[in-house]
Amino acid sequence: MESGPCIPIFQYLRQYLVFIQKSFAMAATLKIDFVSDIACPWCAVGLGALEQALGQLKGEVQANLHFQPFELNPHMGPGGQDLGEHLTEKYGSTPEQQAQIRANISARGEEVGFKFNPGGRGRVYNTFNAHRLLHWAGAKGPEGSQHALKRALLEAYQGRAEVVESDDVLLAVVASVGLDVAEAQSILSSDTYAQEVREIERFYQQAGIHSVPAVIINDKHLISGGQPAAVFEQALRRIASGEA
Repeated sequence: MESGPCIPIFQYLRQYLVFIQKSFAMAATLKIDFVSDIACPWCAVGLGALEQALGQLKGEVQANLHFQPFELNPHMGPGGQDLGEHLTEKYGSTPEQQAQIRANISARGEEVGFKFNPGGRGRVYNTFNAHRLLHWAGAKGPEGSQHALKRALLEAYQGRAEVVESDDVLLAVVASVGLDVAEAQSILSSDTYAQEVREIERFYQQAGIHSVPAVIINDKHLISGGQPAAVFEQALRRIASGEA
C-alpha cells in the first residue's frame, strides 16, 4: 500500500491540532496596579483607555487589576479650594490655559467613554477618605467591586463635580455600586485603613511614582500618564507574549 497520499492528511491534522490548542489556550494573566487619585482628570482618561485596551485583548489577556492610592493634595483642608485658584498657585497657569487644558481633557475623555463635567470640577478636595473606601472594597468587597467603586468615584468628582470630601456623597457612591453602606459609614467614622493607605502611598512614592496615573504591570513594567488605548493595548500584548 502506498503511503504518499496520507502525508498531506497528517500534516493537515497536525496543523488543525495546533489551531485548536491556540484557540483554547488560556489567556495570559497580568497583574496591573493602577496608581491614581480621583482628583486627577487624567486618571479618568487613563482608566478608560486601559479598559478599552483590555476589551480589545479579551481572550489574550486576563487582568488582575488593583487600584492603589496616590494623593495629589494630601494637605488639602476641609472645604477644599477653588480649582482655578489652586491650579494657578500650583502650576502658574492662567484661566485661559486652564480652559484649553480642560477642553483637551474632555476630548480625550470622549474618546474613552468618560464624560467630564463641562464646567470642570469646581473645587479641589481632600481624597483620603475615598482612598480608604477603595482599599476596603479591594480587601473585603466582591470581585470587581473596587473597580466599580473607582469608576463611580471618578464619575462623581470629575463627571458631576460632587463634593467628594462629604461622607454623604461617598456613601451614596458606595450604595450605587452595591457595597455595604453601614460598613462604609463605620469606616468613615473611624481611622480604619488609614495606616494601610498611608503605607501604600509611601511605598509607591519611594518607588519613584510622583505623578499619576502610573500603571505598573507585573511589578516591573511602568506605563505613565493617560495614554491612548492603542498604547496600552500594544504594551500589554508585548508583556503578555514575553516580548517586553
